[in-house]
Amino acid sequence: MTRLHVEHPGASALVEDLGRPGLAHLGVAASGALDRGALALANRLVGNPDGAAALELLVGGFRARFEGEAWFAVTGAWGPVMLDGRPVPPYTAARAHDGAVLELGTAARGIRYLLAVRGGLDVPAVLGSRSRDTLAALGPEPMVAGQALEIGAEPAASVPVVDQDVAFPPAQGSVTLAVLPGPRADWFTDAAGTALFERPWRLSEHADRIGARLVGPPLGRRRTGELASEATVPGSMQVAGDGQPTILLADRPVTGGYPVIAIVAPGSLDAVAQLRPGQEVRFRHA
Repeated sequence: MTRLHVEHPGASALVEDLGRPGLAHLGVAASGALDRGALALANRLVGNPDGAAALELLVGGFRARFEGEAWFAVTGAWGPVMLDGRPVPPYTAARAHDGAVLELGTAARGIRYLLAVRGGLDVPAVLGSRSRDTLAALGPEPMVAGQALEIGAEPAASVPVVDQDVAFPPAQGSVTLAVLPGPRADWFTDAAGTALFERPWRLSEHADRIGARLVGPPLGRRRTGELASEATVPGSMQVAGDGQPTILLADRPVTGGYPVIAIVAPGSLDAVAQLRPGQEVRFRHA
């Protein structure tokens, strides 16, 4: 049995797949990898199905040792990837020999690495998924030093030949996100609707798998009072009483009581996953 022994988990190391959709009526969010495109790409590079379980690694500082030979690929954040002290090109499949040590340095672009191993991570599924939901505490516990992860049987598909030129590292500088009208946009003033699209925002330090809080001009309301809790979807942009919006992400609560001014389009959510604190954000109509 091939294993991956975690020697240092870094800031955060979570097992994630494509999540457990369709359970919101039970109070369970879909969860899953925040950067779904990076997960799918990492898996395709090693011949796995797109949704095979992989590791989502925050910032860097991760180190692990292979027990047995295995193909692996690192996508998402862009930074130094070392195997036995030698650099491995990002966004490509590489072969690790028995005993090889894999290290991920601090990301230079983006913030979340996705590490896929051929065969996927063979951990117990909870409600049909191997994903960690950090809000509901469902799925595998965060990785700790000394933990061994079993790797599943190799898939039938071979490791494909992929040109590295297809790789697109996370954007630096200002990032523009496409948004759709929110169900409570009428709660906000015309000036707030204008400010949302015409002024820059910045990602605050209060950002995790549950939500990404932005800092910018307060968005004023034309309606006051409390809103009854209603369903949320990934990308819902809730606005708290201080006028600052928060983009709800994979581990969000399935209901919320703050009005939603807009919804980040599904095609822009991967970019939200890779935003770094302080990075500028702008919005455009989807």
